[in-house]
Amino acid sequence: MARAPIAVALAASCALLSAQTRITPPDNKYTPAQDVQLGREAAQEMRQQLPLLNDDEVTGYVEGVGKRLVAAIPREFQHSEFHYTFEVVNVKEINASALPGGPMFVNRGMIESAKTEGEIAGVMAHEISHVVLRHGTAQASKASKYQAGSVLGQIAGAIIGGGWGQVVSGASQLGFGAAFLRFSRDYEKQADLEGSHIMSDAGYDPRDMANLFKTIEQQGGAGGPQWLSDHPNPGNRVEYITEEARKLRVANATRDTRAFEQVQAHLKRLPAAPTTEQAAKQRRTSNPGGTPGRDVPRPTGRVSAPSSSFKTYNEGNLFQVAVPSNWRELANNNTVTFAPDGAYGQGIFTHGMEFGVGRNESHDLETAADELIQSLGQGNPNLSRTYSLDRVTIAGRRGVRTQLRNRTSDGANESIEVFAIQLKNGNLLYALGVAPDEVFPTYRNVFDRIVSSLRVND
Repeated sequence: MARAPIAVALAASCALLSAQTRITPPDNKYTPAQDVQLGREAAQEMRQQLPLLNDDEVTGYVEGVGKRLVAAIPREFQHSEFHYTFEVVNVKEINASALPGGPMFVNRGMIESAKTEGEIAGVMAHEISHVVLRHGTAQASKASKYQAGSVLGQIAGAIIGGGWGQVVSGASQLGFGAAFLRFSRDYEKQADLEGSHIMSDAGYDPRDMANLFKTIEQQGGAGGPQWLSDHPNPGNRVEYITEEARKLRVANATRDTRAFEQVQAHLKRLPAAPTTEQAAKQRRTSNPGGTPGRDVPRPTGRVSAPSSSFKTYNEGNLFQVAVPSNWRELANNNTVTFAPDGAYGQGIFTHGMEFGVGRNESHDLETAADELIQSLGQGNPNLSRTYSLDRVTIAGRRGVRTQLRNRTSDGANESIEVFAIQLKNGNLLYALGVAPDEVFPTYRNVFDRIVSSLRVND
């Protein structure tokens, strides 16, 4: 009889633990080996593009936290093919990015802003959860045939995550290809919850994850937190993480370690981290010709006027459009751009029009268009909207248009015409017309003619 209270207590404890939210990975038509291949390719690209902090003390510390979390991944989510690596990006924004198969890049600013090691572990556990749940390729699996190339391209190339893909990159600061580089809110909530489970099994208090999200929101500024642009808030984020934490037992709990204090003190002795925008500008200045060994043209500024004759292009099974016959089709994995010679290079264009498809979780055209515009402006304080959304008819369906103004890194002014409609599945088909201010009136007429030729086949 004396042992009865103990049995009752154990039963209550088991019931409490069993109440934790069960996470089911989304459907995925890709194999774990394909995750590894995509992640390896994207990581190689990121290492060439990002200002990595090659400091053994800082990298060693982050690797230590990462390995502790990886060891706590639940058995059902372990993939023997995956290889987890951890590198630090020398920029001040709070962010981190994890690629399919395991490579992770952690911003220095996140380490410096954390109040506890648990807050660092919280962001890393969230990112690891995206990897183990295979959200990147699951997102591609849900895409239409046209969108699949876009999503996979974002994973394998344009991902340059943590806001880097949206950074100033030459004459135009928009970074269009990364406009919808983010997971869905459902995937974000899954990563939050599974991340809390990994944290507790690794000895960290999951409430530290919620605490860092509070810090991110407070430090977001007028433009909005970069983290939340790439990781949209599912709503009540802090509340549901805190509630999940109550259901979990922290195994072998750890508090702040001496290593945490030492690495923050060490970072204070280093030169201050630049912003992502400053780092991108420095990279362009130090390497104006692009990456050695690559045939990467630069916009020359010598651009012929748009031809009065038009040529029609079919873009997969989704749409067809007619553009000036002296413009080239510049298709990549995540968008298709039409631009004249001399107007494109190094991932940007100064004259022309780009088409893309983006997820729309709101199923409201105006809201989705506003989200697109906000994402274009992330990291670029020089981008502003000239007027509100106008309602127009595009391809026989309701659409919206507006105009943006931008001041480029070389001091030139450009205007951007934005068009958007909804596809039948609710996603957004958008078109972005760009031209310097001095020729924009002419190009605006061309953009209108291009959009009027649009035929959608969804």
